[in-house]
This record gives sequence, structure tokens and C-alpha cells, in this order.
Amino acid sequence: MAAMTDSPVNLTPSGPPETVLDDEPAEALAALDGALARPVDEQRAAVAAVVARWPRFLDAWAQLGRLGRDEVERYAYHRVGYHRGLDRLRASGWHGSGYVRWRHPQNRGFLRALDGLRTNAEAIGEADEAERCALFLRQLDPDWPPPAT
Repeated sequence: MAAMTDSPVNLTPSGPPETVLDDEPAEALAALDGALARPVDEQRAAVAAVVARWPRFLDAWAQLGRLGRDEVERYAYHRVGYHRGLDRLRASGWHGSGYVRWRHPQNRGFLRALDGLRTNAEAIGEADEAERCALFLRQLDPDWPPPAT
């Protein structure tokens, strides 16, 4: 009889499960595109209006974070996007593990928010949080970071 090992066996032929978030409403996507098309000095307020109308719109939070006035504000917006994203992932069947890949456009707002949280945690001296975010990004998408576009 063969000896038993303590190693787990992955019986799924395709690897960990993959979660893809639902599409954002077309009206929300159009509103964000319009806000980002405005002159630079008007973008932050225009994106904030999109977030106020669609508070679960992850890419709007990520873009608002990108447009924040300083590292603390950017950190805060990205953190909200990240936590909203965790809620949306759980509602989509994610159980705390498995892939959430960049190659699916629906996931990009969450991944942008998480990467923004990483960047701004580092900027404000939260090195341990920045490291956790970097590791989480690679766990969610082993191909992270995405190719530059």
C-alpha cells in the first residue's frame, strides 16, 4: 500500500475558480467616459458626480482615486473602491480565493482600485499594506501587472 502524504491534491483540471464581475450599466460607463473627457481641472468633480450616482461603480472609484489631490485622498478613494469591489466579488460567487483577472474588462475597476491602494499605501509609509496588496494582486491574476496600453 502506498504511503499517504500531507500534500493537498487539486482535482480541478482548470485550476482555481475564476470570477468575472457583472457589466456596469451602459449609462454609468458613458458618464465616466464623459467625465474623463472633460478638461483636466474639471475631471475630479465630474468623476465624483458619477460615483455619487453609481456608488457601486468600481472603475469610477479607481478613477476618482487617480484624480485625488494628494496621497491621503487617493488612498481613501482607492480603499473605498477596493472594499466595494470585495462586496461585489462576494456577490458574484467569489469565496476569498480564485482568480479575478485583468483580461476581463469587468474586473479592471476592482484591480485598478487595489493597485491604487497599493501605490498610495506605499506613498504614505504603509509598507506592510502595500506588500499585502501587491501579493493579493498576483494571487488574483498571476499575470499581474497587465501589459501597458
